[in-house]
Amino acid sequence: MLDLSTTQLIPLYLAALVIGFAKTSIGGAGTIAVAVFAAVLPAKESTGIILPLLILGDVFAISFYRRHADWGLLLRLFPHVAVGVVAGAGFVHVVDDTVMRRSIGVLLVLLVVIHLARQRQLRRRGTAPAPMSPGKRHLTAIGFGFLAGFATMVANAGGAPMSIYLFTMGLGVMSFLGTGAWFFFIVNCFKIPFSVGLGLLSADSLLLDLKLVPGVVVGALIGLWVAKRIDKAKFESWVLGLTVVSGLNLLR
Repeated sequence: MLDLSTTQLIPLYLAALVIGFAKTSIGGAGTIAVAVFAAVLPAKESTGIILPLLILGDVFAISFYRRHADWGLLLRLFPHVAVGVVAGAGFVHVVDDTVMRRSIGVLLVLLVVIHLARQRQLRRRGTAPAPMSPGKRHLTAIGFGFLAGFATMVANAGGAPMSIYLFTMGLGVMSFLGTGAWFFFIVNCFKIPFSVGLGLLSADSLLLDLKLVPGVVVGALIGLWVAKRIDKAKFESWVLGLTVVSGLNLLR
């Protein structure tokens, strides 16, 4: 794991930079980093190696957006996320590396399709989403909570379903960022014992993470600078397109 060539380390450094950037600005970019790690490293091990880097990025996000979280929403969501994480851990335990790699690809493409379908629905409607009934809100929390938990455990790809869920709940920009920051920090920490139990985290993997930490730090600082200066709609289109390309590449 520590004897990676320069041609392997360079894309990992760039992916680490994307992780930091995604945590402090456009979250959808994180799926690109997931795909790069899964392409350069064994797919299963990549999910464990990337986890400490994601948590480091979460710390940066919390430090800037911690006061804007909707804790009521998070508390409703977490029980269903926990079920999804446990189900995802079971899935990781029984599949081989090829299935794991292809599963990550399918998840990335599927989550982009879900997001685009939701955006198209809202554009057709032409207005803000109507307020949900308590029953529908509960069902939405169950569905998206489980999907986010499963996707984040299997492929560290919970950002897409979580983003769609927060958008559906009608959160403002700062509440969106703050709620997402706390959500991923707590869920990623919750995943640590599962990753250790599955053999995805080790001393070697943590040493590799230490090499990649500067990329996360630089990316987070760039993300903070860019967040208020970028056309988010246009950038999101690029991110979604690259995510589909990365996901399809993993289906080979």
